Amino acid sequence: MILIISAPEDIHAQAVMRELALLGETRVRILDLGEFPLRMSLGMRFGRNGTRDLSLTFPDGMRVGLDEVKAFWWRRPQGFGIPAAVSDPAMRHFAMSEAATAFQGMWQTSAALWVNDIFADTAAAHKPWQLAVAKEVGLAIPETLMTNDPEAARAFWRDRPGQVVYKQFLANFHAWRETRILRDEEEAYAEAIRLAPVIFQEYIPAVVDLRVTAVGEELLAAEAHSQTGEYKVDVRFNSQIEYRAHELPPAVSARLLALMRRLGLEYGAIDLRLTPGGEYVFLEINPAGQFLYVEMATGLPIAATLARHLARGVATPRPDRAAVPAAR
Repeated sequence: MILIISAPEDIHAQAVMRELALLGETRVRILDLGEFPLRMSLGMRFGRNGTRDLSLTFPDGMRVGLDEVKAFWWRRPQGFGIPAAVSDPAMRHFAMSEAATAFQGMWQTSAALWVNDIFADTAAAHKPWQLAVAKEVGLAIPETLMTNDPEAARAFWRDRPGQVVYKQFLANFHAWRETRILRDEEEAYAEAIRLAPVIFQEYIPAVVDLRVTAVGEELLAAEAHSQTGEYKVDVRFNSQIEYRAHELPPAVSARLLALMRRLGLEYGAIDLRLTPGGEYVFLEINPAGQFLYVEMATGLPIAATLARHLARGVATPRPDRAAVPAAR
């Protein structure tokens, strides 16, 4: 059994399920946490003699024992479906907390492959940690300042006039912004960053932007010709640019795989920039990043690669410190 923790309408989950079916994996389900607790139930029983029985019962009555599951894909977990009738804020918080704690405890008992381990997935989404690990494994990174100190920010800006970008720590549904070049007139708003820290980075000029999808020990790289598009700063805001498959230098590939191992990830969507001088600069990694748009544009078999990894059900070896080749 393979469980994909996401929403039923998730097109990425559907694409991987189709590839799993081609591999002969017929026992695959989407686990929508929004169906818990009213339409789905869990049970965990531990005996004095060491026996245990952990299971989920789906809305259609299908019961799945946790020991039957060989792989989980922590794709886009939904919020629990606490009914609206539970309107008291304290009671809603209690119900949500109990559900989350029960599921988290159940997940931790599983010996199955996790793509990704929940704790590693959460930690890897933090940009300070990403940059620290990227530098440790030998990747080039932009000069970066993360601060809520207006004076420190002003000093950083003035050292790099017109060559600073700024972005969020974590995009969310309520506040999502593209990466932007800092303009001179925005210095007037410097005091506002006291309310929330901001990431400032030197602007990295690009020949192409790169999206590297890492699955286990495989890297599927695509180059985006962002500098021919409408918005050269953030590749996501170009609707008509060309994508092509890209061959990474072996040393860069080794460092990216070392990054994945150090972050404890089985899957990650990595953003890089290739500079006019030929340097590959790491920008960030999204542990649950989208990939279908890259696959459709380039033909790279990302969904099939992920399906094979889930079907194998074997985690990638994770030495504490990966050997990284010397820079060339």
